[in-house]
Amino acid sequence: MKKVFLIAAFAIATVSATAQVKYTVSGTYADNGKKVYLKDELTEKNIDSTVVAEGKFSFTGTADKDALMAIKTQKGNLAMEFFNDGTPVIINFNDTTLKGSPLNERLAKLNYEIEIPQRRFEAKTANMTKADIEAHGDELMDEMNKVIDSMQAFATKVFEEERNSLIPVAFSSLYFFENGIEAYDDLVKEGVVFANHPYLKRSRDYIESIMKPKDSPKTAFIGQQFTDLEMADPDGKMHKISELVGEGKYVLVDFWASWCGPCRAEMPNVLEAYNKFHDKGFEVIGVSFDQKKAAWVKAIGQLKMPWLQISDLKGWECAAAPIYKIDGIPDNILIDPQGKIIDRGLRGKPLHKRLEQLLNK
Repeated sequence: MKKVFLIAAFAIATVSATAQVKYTVSGTYADNGKKVYLKDELTEKNIDSTVVAEGKFSFTGTADKDALMAIKTQKGNLAMEFFNDGTPVIINFNDTTLKGSPLNERLAKLNYEIEIPQRRFEAKTANMTKADIEAHGDELMDEMNKVIDSMQAFATKVFEEERNSLIPVAFSSLYFFENGIEAYDDLVKEGVVFANHPYLKRSRDYIESIMKPKDSPKTAFIGQQFTDLEMADPDGKMHKISELVGEGKYVLVDFWASWCGPCRAEMPNVLEAYNKFHDKGFEVIGVSFDQKKAAWVKAIGQLKMPWLQISDLKGWECAAAPIYKIDGIPDNILIDPQGKIIDRGLRGKPLHKRLEQLLNK
């Protein structure tokens, strides 16, 4: 009944939010002769385009009130978002500024701030050769992971500080990736002013498709007994998952690899959960999809993972892949003290929330 009510409420809110409002967008851009596009961020479709003439461009028309829209350049390297609130928007791509309503000027400011770490990283690597990048691959990967962490933390801060405006909507994909798709239901329940914006739900659904796509087995085996695996640790000693299961412990079997950027980006979160809940009965065992032992061992040290690590060093031919139908990493399964798999694909804050439910009783 609750789900039906929420769906109905969302449908009513969406209908009421489709009032059409006129938009007027003008701007300057030094790249004469090139196209700029007006994009609807909800549908991800370009709804208009024009050619820059004498350094200027403009768009007029109507769209849904408060729709999240963007002006993007032909090369795709520049974009400015705004909400269609009826106030004319003036964009200057030459100095990346936007003038308009207080809402849209605030959005432009925050969008600029969230991208600062990324721009610094891009500036650092812009003139690097392929050989330079390969030589500093691990270092650059760690820096990129820090950029991602920074952007996710920024998005979470926006959601905390901008509760009374539409601005969080524009940062919702990063927010749900960090805080889990369950955060959407919390926002609807709280009744924040942006809860019924259609782009918010679109972001929620998009992140769900990444984390637990319907056409892949991300929820497979939940409710079943785990199947044991036996592989060697970095010293060559054989270990089984079953060594950790039982005695009141909840075991996270973490499928990862040293070459997997998202895996490395997620590892500080797993480490935080391990440090927080280990004394309460939480164990982790890493199962690596590496092929090169040196890279695997090096990553274990770099990422400071204190838990047991095992691998058969067969890459995607890893014995775990067919047993647990692993079609992508990072992935994981959570096993209860009786050996039953009770969850899968826990990442970010949802991992912490699940462990709090289980261990903070």
